[in-house]
Amino acid sequence: MEKERTKVRTYSAMDRDAEMLEAVARYHQMSKSATITSLIRKEFWRIFPAGNGKIKPDRGARIEKEMR
Repeated sequence: MEKERTKVRTYSAMDRDAEMLEAVARYHQMSKSATITSLIRKEFWRIFPAGNGKIKPDRGARIEKEMR
């Protein structure tokens, strides 16, 4: 059995950006990591409402037509 590798994820940001992230995370009562993930998820589905080549919507998801 192969040992599963841990994924290391980091980001860099200016102090002001980090403070804004902290404020948004505190407002939503989420961790900074969860806040970043949530924002990315929202933006992904806004740009690709029907998914893309690798990532498909969940089964039963309502897909709105892209407005572009």
